[in-house]
Amino acid sequence: MTDESGPHKIVVGIDGSPPSVDAFRWAVRQAQVTGAVVEAVMTWQYQGALIPVGPENLTIEADAKRALDGAIRDVVVESAPPIQVTRSVEEGEAALILVDRSKDASLLVIGSRGDGAFVGMLIGSVSQYCVSHAHCPVVVLRGHEG
Repeated sequence: MTDESGPHKIVVGIDGSPPSVDAFRWAVRQAQVTGAVVEAVMTWQYQGALIPVGPENLTIEADAKRALDGAIRDVVVESAPPIQVTRSVEEGEAALILVDRSKDASLLVIGSRGDGAFVGMLIGSVSQYCVSHAHCPVVVLRGHEG
């Protein structure tokens, strides 16, 4: 689907987990149907109190870029008709970044691993935050297709 500003954008969050790759696969199929472009977003951040500065940042970001490319490589190759996919790797909290990216998107797609306190009963904290705060409709895919 397009309008005077160009094709609509579907933003999809990918963390390398099977549910996130399934979310990307779903977003690709939706883009094929609607003529949208897809923006695949992966975030990274340091865990713990110490935040290294210097070459370590470059390694973590490069690793995240390789992980993103690996997570979506097969999905894009198997898609027909081909669609436009942009990749974005950003340092920060996943939920905040995805909500920010939703400002100019027509749809936000994320997978839910259900890794919270009540596994299998509740959607994950990133999913819950996105559903509550996104600037566009949100699709949360539960479980793993494969």
